[in-house]
Order: sequence, then C-alpha cells, then structure tokens
Amino acid sequence: MTTAEHPVCPHCDQELQAFELPDSIGFESEFHLACFNDECPYYVRGWKHMESNYAVKASYRYRVDPTNGKASPLAVWSEDAIKDRIIEASVGESDQQDNGGCP
Repeated sequence: MTTAEHPVCPHCDQELQAFELPDSIGFESEFHLACFNDECPYYVRGWKHMESNYAVKASYRYRVDPTNGKASPLAVWSEDAIKDRIIEASVGESDQQDNGGCP
C-alpha cells in the first residue's frame, strides 16, 4: 500500500477497491480494500499455486485492512467472486506496506 489517497496494489499498480465484509467476520472495519484486476500477476499466479500446492481450483487477490494497513490474501473461487461486494468508500492515508503473505 502506498501513502496515496487511493492505495494501489504493489503487484500491478492498480487502485485498490473497497469491498463490503460480512457482518459476522469479526474485523474492526466494515470493508477491506482489494485488487480486482484480473490481470494482476499476484492473482494470475495464484491459480497455479493453489492447484499445485493444495489441489484446489482457487486463487487469491491482494487485500488490505484499512484500519491497520496489514495485507493478506483474499481467497477467491472464481473470476467474479466477491466482485458483487465492491462499494464506494473513503480511505485515509497509510504508510504501511506488506506483500500479502503469499508468493
């Protein structure tokens, strides 16, 4: 994540988008930020990584918790997974950077 008003993905430099979290998930915020670029190298290589290491048809997207700036993978089971939860949201500045915890 960069110190910009709109954080970007460190893997593809695309602007991160807010997506609504389920109420029961237990995070401090109502939304997280994620890269929904289907050509992002992190997302693209995730399909092969998950298949070869875990024998599952899934991938992950770069995700950031806006309350603490921590990045982690967002598991997805299809190209459209979670895209229906994208929302408009204001995000404050952050100077924290993390590579998402996966290769």
